[in-house]
Amino acid sequence: MGASVPYHRLLRVPGVAAQGVLGFLAQLTQQVAPVGTVLVVQQESGSLALAGATAAAFSVGAGMGRPVQGRVMDRRGARPVLAVTALLHVAGLVALVACAVGGWPWWCVVALAWVAGLGLPPISVSMRIEWGRRLPGEGRTAAYSLVYLVQELAMLIGPLAFGLMIAMASASLALGLVAVAAGAGTLAFSRALRVGSAAPPPERGRVFADRRMPVLLAVVLLLGGALGALQVGLPALAIARDAPAATGLLVAALSVGGIAGAAIYGSRSWGSRVQARLVALMLVLGIVLASLVVIEALPVFWAVVLAGGLVFNPALTTSSLLVDEYAPGAQAEAFGWISTAIGMGAAAGSGAAGVVGQHFGASAPFLAASVSALLGAALAGALLRRSPA
Repeated sequence: MGASVPYHRLLRVPGVAAQGVLGFLAQLTQQVAPVGTVLVVQQESGSLALAGATAAAFSVGAGMGRPVQGRVMDRRGARPVLAVTALLHVAGLVALVACAVGGWPWWCVVALAWVAGLGLPPISVSMRIEWGRRLPGEGRTAAYSLVYLVQELAMLIGPLAFGLMIAMASASLALGLVAVAAGAGTLAFSRALRVGSAAPPPERGRVFADRRMPVLLAVVLLLGGALGALQVGLPALAIARDAPAATGLLVAALSVGGIAGAAIYGSRSWGSRVQARLVALMLVLGIVLASLVVIEALPVFWAVVLAGGLVFNPALTTSSLLVDEYAPGAQAEAFGWISTAIGMGAAAGSGAAGVVGQHFGASAPFLAASVSALLGAALAGALLRRSPA
């Protein structure tokens, strides 16, 4: 670990501060859209099953869309992709609200949720590409950490703003307003990109030309699995301990830890190899999550969850640094596959946590999360062995 890499230097790079602010606005629907669609559809249809199917369709659409968006970005640049996805995302969400309120058939609501997910704008991918090209070398650690910091803030503040709007109006109107605001932010963000950086690189590579890239995706999938297991385990534990209100505090601890972890990790210059850092981060995460199985006191539990959150975003940042090495010239598509892997892993982790929690008690999901992280550390070790010295 070496000298610090101050964020104020990064924010003084022309355009970065404006892109960060607009990127925050553009990502407000990342967490609001799946939650908002569940609220709107359940309120209007009275069916929790349809609401769940709608949220699932949104997630499936987002997972399918990321690699395709990335491939087009590698070939044509970010601006046209951002413009098209902004319009598709907003139109899908607004139409979904209208269909739900109007009592349209269930398949129409589900299809529109899939369209809205498919059009979820690739803001974080665009920021990583833009800032990565302008900040080579060690500066990319700070740049990618800032990307995840902005994203985490949007995912924390977006639902709070959404809840405030619901209190003043309705879930349908609130979801429509947040969608329009995010769409406007996306269009403004696309205009804030530098023309040179928004254009595709002169040479395009292939995502899977390096055999290490599928291994990296497997590591990220397991990291997503740990996150998904936590998302099920935290509310289940709070309910099991007759403190359901603690769910919000426990989830907030994970988010606060993620924000702090991104800020701290990017503020330092690291002398170790990137692969070694990924192994260490996944190993620490697995050990921290395993300790949740035996902790009884909720305040201590909260502190350990926060410690786990400190590791998540640095692990994602480190994975992004490896994308630059394994998929040169095809980073946008590779980042899209990273996003898809996280989402697929989270879905699998949530499902596994629900099953083990049902059969083995409320602490079992944390063991599942730990196992997922430790398996990720083992796979990351394979990257370390394969990489040149």
